[in-house]
Amino acid sequence: MPADRLAAPSATHLLGTDELGRDLLSRIMMGARYTVAASAGAAALSLLVGVPLGVLAGMRRSWTERTVMGGSDVLMAFPALLLAIALTAAFGASMWIVVLALGIAGIPGFVRVSRVATLRVMSQDYILAARLNKVPGIMVAWRHVLPNILPVVITQIAVAFSMAVLAESGLSFLGFGVQAPYASWGRMLQASQPYLATAPHLALWPALAIALTILACNVAGGHRDQRF
Repeated sequence: MPADRLAAPSATHLLGTDELGRDLLSRIMMGARYTVAASAGAAALSLLVGVPLGVLAGMRRSWTERTVMGGSDVLMAFPALLLAIALTAAFGASMWIVVLALGIAGIPGFVRVSRVATLRVMSQDYILAARLNKVPGIMVAWRHVLPNILPVVITQIAVAFSMAVLAESGLSFLGFGVQAPYASWGRMLQASQPYLATAPHLALWPALAIALTILACNVAGGHRDQRF
């Protein structure tokens, strides 16, 4: 058993060590790679699927809109945790399962935000002029709709990323996602449970990393929203 296990923060180990004597600062940095990568991947998946569907629903007010919004409502009925459990049962636990589950769960948010923003853009005079000039719908979306809904989409990216960080940490805490010996912040919180009374710093640092990441993302998203 390592002599420096559960060591408090010191000059040698700035954040202390865990139950196996591993440096917590190194573990936090390794956990950041997986937690941030999984959250960014989930947000990117939600963005790439949700925005085109939302724009399509906003531009075509017919059965297309009803189908897209109906599908969005169905996705909202399935929490990310249930999706992760189902996918894990089918394919096994991994970071990619978490990315897929969180990405699917985040699609409705992008669909709704981009649809509302698209409806606002479609009421403008320059859209009417483009239609009178028989500009193809794909060109209207690319030249006029997407640039004008970009500020709203950027804000939604910040929201989706911060929610994905929290959800990924929760799923990792429950045993989904990255498996030992690899680290994620949620996994580190799970491992710290038996030592909360004797070595509370094991839980403090990953919890603080999660909180600060979410706070920074929300502040950045709010600042971007104010600029636009």
